[in-house]
Amino acid sequence: MDCVVYVLGWRGADRHLTYVGWTNDLERRLARHNAGTGARSTKGRTWVLLHSEHFATRKEAMSREWHLKRDRAFRKQLARQLP
Repeated sequence: MDCVVYVLGWRGADRHLTYVGWTNDLERRLARHNAGTGARSTKGRTWVLLHSEHFATRKEAMSREWHLKRDRAFRKQLARQLP
């Protein structure tokens, strides 16, 4: 099973947001976030993929997701790439 950990980004007029998650189907998951049917915290925004990493197991993906959620410096660096 191929699991993907991803970081999404959104830029508003005066701020930026990032969202970290994991999935088995990245394209479908990003479409759900942008359609407003993904996570509650992503509704109402158009997200872009900033970063993704592939893992062989769910356990590895969930561990990496946990670490990325706590790595604010890395997510802030990624958010600077937003147009």
